[in-house]
Amino acid sequence: MPHLLSKSKYIRGLQCDRALWLDVHNPRLARYTAEQMRRFDRGRDFEYAFKATFPDGIDLSAELHRNVDAYPARTAELLDKGDGIDLFEAGFQYDDVLVLADVVHQNTDGSLDIYEVKSGIALSDTYRRDAALQHYIISHCREVRSFSIVHAAALSDKSDPDASPFTIVDLTTELAAAHDEIAVHIAAMKQIVLATAEPDTPTGQHCLTPYACPYQHYCQTGVRQLVLF
Repeated sequence: MPHLLSKSKYIRGLQCDRALWLDVHNPRLARYTAEQMRRFDRGRDFEYAFKATFPDGIDLSAELHRNVDAYPARTAELLDKGDGIDLFEAGFQYDDVLVLADVVHQNTDGSLDIYEVKSGIALSDTYRRDAALQHYIISHCREVRSFSIVHAAALSDKSDPDASPFTIVDLTTELAAAHDEIAVHIAAMKQIVLATAEPDTPTGQHCLTPYACPYQHYCQTGVRQLVLF
């Protein structure tokens, strides 16, 4: 079934309800800087490097491409075989929210180990919120044994050829404790997405943090001015 929210839209909604509404109803207004695009590319390269450590992984995006609403059914079909497979971009949907997990490892008992890959060198609040949403959705679909964030290692000696570029942090217990909060956020965001009128949210510091909003130019046109507090 078609979904209302994704993890990127959820993170957008935590930052600004108007940006969430625009993401759904008028995404062509988004503008990204060259530096933002370079950061996206660096993130993809880091993700590919981690996925390469699972040589037998099945990449659903190579099969289904942008047909994202087909991902959950295909994921379930593969996991139901119980072959202990590794999946990239596995899809899970619950409560009208679709998430695609970077790396899913199926254990022999059918439970899942999930790895969310981030290219930063430290765990940010946004990384945690992203992972918390995924844990909430996936655990309503399958048994999740562990959920870890993989981020870039802060190597003290970059000349060491044996040093791993990856730091893996298991956040399973922390993420499970956030489920009630996640449910509240989802309910509020679905109301925003389903609204016919654009929220009249004023600009402010939230336009810049945790990320520079791609709709700033739109919200600042006319009488709208960016006000920093």
